[in-house]
Amino acid sequence: MSFIQIPSIFRSPSFGNSIRDWAAIIAGIAIYAIGFTVFILPHHIVIGGMAGFSTLIYYATGGLLPVAVVMYGTNIILLVCGYKYLGKVFVLRTIFGTTMLSMLIGMVEGYFTSHPPLVTSTPMSVMMGGVLLGLGIGIYYSHHGTTGGTDIVAAIMAHKTDVSMGRVMMIIDVTIVALSFFLPFDGDMEARIQARTETIIFGLLAIVLYSWLADKYIAQEKQTIQFIILSEKWDEMAYRITHETGRGATVWDAQGYWTGNEKKMMLVWCRQVDTYNIFRIAHEVDPTAYVTTSTVRSVYGNGFDRLKIKKKQ
Repeated sequence: MSFIQIPSIFRSPSFGNSIRDWAAIIAGIAIYAIGFTVFILPHHIVIGGMAGFSTLIYYATGGLLPVAVVMYGTNIILLVCGYKYLGKVFVLRTIFGTTMLSMLIGMVEGYFTSHPPLVTSTPMSVMMGGVLLGLGIGIYYSHHGTTGGTDIVAAIMAHKTDVSMGRVMMIIDVTIVALSFFLPFDGDMEARIQARTETIIFGLLAIVLYSWLADKYIAQEKQTIQFIILSEKWDEMAYRITHETGRGATVWDAQGYWTGNEKKMMLVWCRQVDTYNIFRIAHEVDPTAYVTTSTVRSVYGNGFDRLKIKKKQ
């Protein structure tokens, strides 16, 4: 009897993590595309980012240039211009993200821009769109995905100047929304001011909503949990945690004060998503083990966040 030898890459924790990352990136981009195309675009609301810029061009040209085409073309131009500042990994992930997002938007934008909005109430539609946008951004960002757009400009500006990426993105987003005031309009200046002020407010509210939700989601996903485990079966437990979750375990000697018995204490840092598996392993290996958990504000190093310190001028 012969057996098929499974390559080591498919047995490693990193392979499973990679599959989950790409699946989450795809799901996040799909959610973003639905939120923007179904709930934001039909109401002529201009939001921030490349989606907002593409919406400006779409309505400025009377629908001649589709949102998806403008989005994809502009992203490619920005990537070519900023390639040396962005790095190969960022560029490849951005090409994947922007290609998929542009394809999804291109597949449905024609229908939703030529039919009445699915949700006729503009405030309700903007709120629903903002929620989906924030959820989508949070999902694909927390799994190292990107769709380019203002991210590219902000990354280049952060590299060339001391201005933070967040501030650059905020300035760009607000500018894009403000420019919607000059879109073609049938009516006098007073009517334009009334109509455009309302859409600008909705655009700014959408930015605030999806930015806040995305930040909350990313912070939750990146939350680091610290386990301290005391168990007689520490060796087996550490082996399973390392091989099943990909997280390392640090073991040091400890001694019970009352009994004087020598023990081993184990320290494990992990992301929020890994906590269930570590609890499960601890329970399966030693149901009598002492397990404590606490939240850690940040962990820098391999497998966690990268420490970034700007040089003093």
